[in-house]
Amino acid sequence: MAFAQRLQEVRTGFSPTFWIANSLELFERLAFYGAKAVLVVFLVERVGLVEEGATYAGIFSGVIFSLPIVAGVIVDRYGFKKTLMACFFIFCLGYFLVGLAGMSYGETIVNLVGKKAYVFSMLMLTAVGGSLIKPCIVGTVAITSKPSVKGLGFSIYYSMANLGGALGPIVALMVHEHWGIEHVLIMSSITSFFLFLGAWFFYKEPESQATEVRTFGRVFTDMLMVFANLRFIFFLVIFSGFWIMFWQIFYLLPFYAKDVLHFEKFELLETVDATGIILFTVPMAALVKSWKPITAMTLGFLLASFSWILIGMVPTLWATVAAIAFYALGEAIQAPRFYEYVSSLAPKGQVGTYMGFAFLPVAIGSFTAGPVADWLRINYLTDHPQTTWFIVAGIGFTSTALMTLYNLFLAPKHQDA
Repeated sequence: MAFAQRLQEVRTGFSPTFWIANSLELFERLAFYGAKAVLVVFLVERVGLVEEGATYAGIFSGVIFSLPIVAGVIVDRYGFKKTLMACFFIFCLGYFLVGLAGMSYGETIVNLVGKKAYVFSMLMLTAVGGSLIKPCIVGTVAITSKPSVKGLGFSIYYSMANLGGALGPIVALMVHEHWGIEHVLIMSSITSFFLFLGAWFFYKEPESQATEVRTFGRVFTDMLMVFANLRFIFFLVIFSGFWIMFWQIFYLLPFYAKDVLHFEKFELLETVDATGIILFTVPMAALVKSWKPITAMTLGFLLASFSWILIGMVPTLWATVAAIAFYALGEAIQAPRFYEYVSSLAPKGQVGTYMGFAFLPVAIGSFTAGPVADWLRINYLTDHPQTTWFIVAGIGFTSTALMTLYNLFLAPKHQDA
């Protein structure tokens, strides 16, 4: 009877817009991670940005994950539907224009603007569009889920995002092999066009539950308040070390697969982390649910750091696959507890503001990971691949040590109680 009642809650707990929003999220993540899977290789080998390919890709992702802090203002002002349509339209245009940089019939305009200036400006255009989707989808999930199934609603959202992240590189590989690497960007553009149509025809604006419409002035005030909490900012900066390691899966690993392992289908390696997250998150969450959040996060850091040691010590394809799966295990342990911990650090009445900064470590990690990847690729990857991965592991172990010191000397002691 209890199971039947729960099943009925699931059936009636979500509005149709909830499922539309999650479907849009699935295919948007497929387009994003499909493009992300090949972006650095495309920029370095096809466009010719040998020294700054990963740096540009890092700025691209960094902007996407940092702008949602202010993108919520646009959502409040124009609504979810219009903002989603704007996001997908910009994505459609941006992915196409980035792909144009690697095509013969785009040479005239690229050379006119300048290769570096053209690619950078098109990536920034695309990133601005991408920053709009997070507050739209997360907000829709919150509004269109009844309180009794809201936790399940966010689990579904998280699963759709990771499923798209797992499928994107696979689709990218098929397009890459059949039509060329530049057409992966065109695939993401076409997918974004259909997402634009989907949002236009099927997405229904949910009834807003906001009690206050935020302004850019209010956002700026909130940002100053959060940045004034140096202990919290220090924690976020430490945590960005995890994401510096993570982004190497997209910025450095493809070149390692191609140049050292001689495995051309590098996109398959990039799907291992998202697949591992899908498989590991629920059992790991159950395993460590009684642990202190800071303990679970530190263990996740440690496991993720050791994964790069494995790649450095055993330079084989299957060892690399096992290492990325091991990294996903560490991510599955720390990720849910990270958001729980951030919410516990927020002063009373400021949880929403502080949670808006939860993506900041992902952004900082991406901004930093790009230049690190370019430096390691140019100086170490071909001749000293072991050193490459030991340095990445060193970033992880340093962050783990800093997390331990933070817990001993800076973390509010009552938060883990």
